[in-house]
This record gives sequence, structure tokens and C-alpha cells, in this order.
Amino acid sequence: MQQLNVIIRKNSIIALSFIVLSFAGCSKGGESPAPTPPTPTPPVVVTEADIAFKVDIAGSEVNYNAVFAVVGTSQLMNANITSTLPKDGVTIDVTVRKKSDNSVVFTTSLSSSAASNPVTVTGLTGGTLCVATITVTSKSKASNSALKTFELASK
Repeated sequence: MQQLNVIIRKNSIIALSFIVLSFAGCSKGGESPAPTPPTPTPPVVVTEADIAFKVDIAGSEVNYNAVFAVVGTSQLMNANITSTLPKDGVTIDVTVRKKSDNSVVFTTSLSSSAASNPVTVTGLTGGTLCVATITVTSKSKASNSALKTFELASK
């Protein structure tokens, strides 16, 4: 009987060890970290050349520091864009004001995808000094614009 008790104890120890090891092998092992979301691809940013242009009258660039003498009451000028044109084109705003009282003599706005942009300024009166302001703005990036001013007077 004593031998039987030893065998039962031995078998109980083996069975108990097996049960303990089984539970230890089946432990949770802790929380697994949440999956890391994929890094989003940054949006494609198309860089655009800064707007650059010149104002030509009769094939020559205007002297922006001198008064341009106009013969008659109208003047053809050309806004020549010298930079790479934006993909959506540009808006060209032309305003001519009397220097004496800042009243508007002429204004126009045109949309363009061309490098050469003729504009005929009308409404000039003899002996009146005016200031022409030409602003070229990209349609695809409103912060990309350039401005030129010069004085003109009709004789």
C-alpha cells in the first residue's frame, strides 16, 4: 500500500506539473500593440514659377521711372509675360487713374493663357497726368502675382 501511495503521489505531481505548464504556455502574453496606420502620401505640390512680365509700347519696354507721352486719347500697350505661364493661365488687370484726384480713367480685366496680351487704353485727355497699374495674377495660385506701374500723359 505504501508503494501505491508513492505511485499516486508521483502521478499526482506529474499531473499537477503538466497542468501548471499547460496554463503557463497558454497565458495571454500581454496586449499586442495596435497596428500602426500607414503613413499617408503627401499631396503632390506643383511648384509654379513666380510671375514676371514687362509692359511694351510700340515694341519697347516702358521706362517705369519716366512719364510716357501719348499722342491722342488712346494707347495700345502689351503685357508680355516673361515667366513660364501658370497651368491655369493668368488674369491681367489694367487700371489707369488720374494722378491729380485718383479717379479712374480706364479699367479692364482679361483672362489669358498667352505670353503676349495687348490692351488698348482709352479715355485719356490732353494734359492730364495718369498712372497706369498692371497686375498679373496666376489663376492657379492667387498669391503668385506681379505689379507694374508707370505714368502716362496725353499731349
